[in-house]
Order: sequence, then structure tokens, then C-alpha cells
Amino acid sequence: MKENVIDVLLYLFENYIDTENSSQPDKDVLELELEQVGFQEMEIHKALDWLDNMTVVSPQTDNPNTHIRVFSESEIERLDIHCRGYLLFLEQVGVLDVETREVVIERVLALDSEEIDLEQLKWVVLMVLFYQPGREVAYAWMEDLVFEDLEAVIH
Repeated sequence: MKENVIDVLLYLFENYIDTENSSQPDKDVLELELEQVGFQEMEIHKALDWLDNMTVVSPQTDNPNTHIRVFSESEIERLDIHCRGYLLFLEQVGVLDVETREVVIERVLALDSEEIDLEQLKWVVLMVLFYQPGREVAYAWMEDLVFEDLEAVIH
């Protein structure tokens, strides 16, 4: 089974980050558990580095309507039209602000996937929002979107 960094991140998010349990294992214990679950050492290290490099943005101070986002060629190669459209949608409805959108794009590009699909993008958005102070409402809204989509797939 080929696991990648996003799979490790999802496992960590579902089992440690977004839980009521405030006690977190140390890095060595966590790495050992991830290896026992079946993740490869290289993907584990990349995922932990990805989390370590999570950017926290300061609140926006200028008018968000004055910003226009033009995607670079490399971003277009990695984010298809559905992903780019979804980012625009999330920004228009207020889930993402300009700074948080940029953190999401930077974190998506930091994954070792050639192309990111919409489901992976949604999880990255959820993880980024989790780490942003003052974005609890946006996080809750995004969490509902992600899990509502999962329930639709299951049924």
C-alpha cells in the first residue's frame, strides 16, 4: 500500500490534533506509532516537518476586496480548476481570508504530490484553519463541509 504525506497528516489530524484529549505523545512515540500503523519513515518525517512549518498569520488589516490572486504555472499544474475554484469560493464566503488562502496554497505546494485533488485540498484547508488563531468559526464551517461531503460519499 502506497501511503503519502497527506495520509500521514490525515491520520495525525484525526487521531491527535482535532481531539478533546489534550495530552500529546512526544515525537519519538508518535513516530513509532506511525511506523507500527504502516507508514513509511520518510513520509512520517515529511509530515511532521510539514506540521512544524505551519504558518500562523496575523489578522488582516486592509480591504480584502483590493486583492486579486493570479496563480503561477507551477500552482496551476498542481491545483486543477476545481481546486482553484474551491479556494475562490471559500474566500468569497469568508472561510478563507487573503493571508489564510496563501498559507493554504503554500502548505498544499509543500506536499509531495504532483497533483492535489479537491478532497486533499479540503483537508489541508481544515488543518490550516485549525492552527489559525481567531478562525474558529471558519474552522467549524469548513469541518462541516468536509464531513458532510464524507457522509454523502458513504451513503
